[in-house]
This record gives sequence, C-alpha cells and structure tokens, in this order.
Amino acid sequence: MAIILGHTVEPPGPCNYLPDQSSSLEQLVMRDVTAEEYERMLVRGWRRFGPMYFRPACQACNRCVSLRIPTDSFQPNRSQRRARAACAHFRVEVGPPRVDENRLALYRAWHAEREQTREWDASPLGMRDYFLQFAFPHPAAREVAYYDDTAEGGPRLVGLGICDETPNAWSAVYFFFDPAYARCSPGSANVVFQVELARARGIPHVYLGYRVQECASLRYKGTFRPHELLEGRPEPEEPPRWLPPEPSGEPPP
Repeated sequence: MAIILGHTVEPPGPCNYLPDQSSSLEQLVMRDVTAEEYERMLVRGWRRFGPMYFRPACQACNRCVSLRIPTDSFQPNRSQRRARAACAHFRVEVGPPRVDENRLALYRAWHAEREQTREWDASPLGMRDYFLQFAFPHPAAREVAYYDDTAEGGPRLVGLGICDETPNAWSAVYFFFDPAYARCSPGSANVVFQVELARARGIPHVYLGYRVQECASLRYKGTFRPHELLEGRPEPEEPPRWLPPEPSGEPPP
C-alpha cells in the first residue's frame, strides 16, 4: 500500500514548453506503490519518474493533455510503418531497468545531440541520478532495450525505452537513442513496438504522457492514431473520461 512521504504544488514558474505561459506541477513522493495503485493514478493523468509522481497543476493553461492509444484499434501511418520496418532488425530485450556505463553513454550522446540541435539545457546525468529517474525499484518498472547485433565491433545498444507496466496499462515514460541511428526514426519505431508489445500482453492502452499541440517536442504524440485524450484533471474518486479528440485535434470541451 502506498505511503505518501511528501505532497507539494509548485508555485507558478517559467514553462519549458510554452514560453508565453507559466507552469506548475502537483507532486507526490511515495514508496510502496503497487502497480494497481499506480494504474489508478495513471488513468487520471499522473506520471512517474522514480519515487516522484506528478501532473500539471497550471491554473491559467490546460494545454498539457494526457494521451493514450487503444492497442486494438491503433493503425500506424505510412511513416510510422516505415520506421518500424527500418528498426525491425534490432534485437529487443524487455526487463527491469538497469544502470550501467553503456546506458549512461547512450543517454549522454543522445542528450548532447539535443543540446546542439534543439538548444536544450545541459543534463549531466550521473549514475545516481540515472538510477533515481529511470531505474528506481518499482513493481511496474520496465525497460525496452534495442541492440544492433550487426554493428561493427559486436552488439551495440542503440535505443532504450523506460516504461511502466500495470495490469491494464502500458506507460511509455522516456526514450533515448544513438544519434547515429536517427535516419531509422527509432522514436517512432519505439512507440509502434510498444503498442504491439502491449497488445500481445492483453493490455488495452498505451499511455504516451502529455501532448502539447504548440510544442514540437510533444506534438508528435498526436500523430499516433486513433488516440484518446483525458478530460480535465480527475480527482482520486472521480471517474476519468477519455474521449476521441475533436477534428481540430483538441480535447472535447
């Protein structure tokens, strides 16, 4: 049973996604959270990094919208099918998250490329921080590791998806990859593979986190269709309502 160690709501501060907006997060620090307990939070728009659970608490803006994909009806578009085919030769291992130098090196190479091409802030992630964010012990925690066994010098870790698995939900938390493989569109291929994986496991929905239509780094999530958007920010005992987007791509009013 979950034990709450801390609960805060941030004061408004600069938004990382929309420069003209302020942002605020509601945050919970918890331990002993079961997969079933996390699932009840996930379907209400919460996300998780390590022991930290969070969701937007912005008062003046609601553009961070939780998005999920029904696994039975998902149909990848042409570019997504092409990406999946380009990455089909990768060997995939699914298991508990791990921390090692290969994973740290992969993350650093990926983030350094983002710093250069997208002007991201530097993220000097060390072993301890990687563990706290991506490999903190949790019954739902999974990683999807992609290896290129044809690489010169032997098998090479080329992509890593950090995920959560609950009885009825698969959550794609974070993904990073070797920039040398960018031509294969591994980000798109990873989403398609995770939907396939969840479907094979009898899981009805894959949760992609927050889509922000005006932010290029998060807008792509809406290209995976059909999908559903969460209405509002449901309270713990309030039934969540997941609805198809309006033709404009926005959640229903």
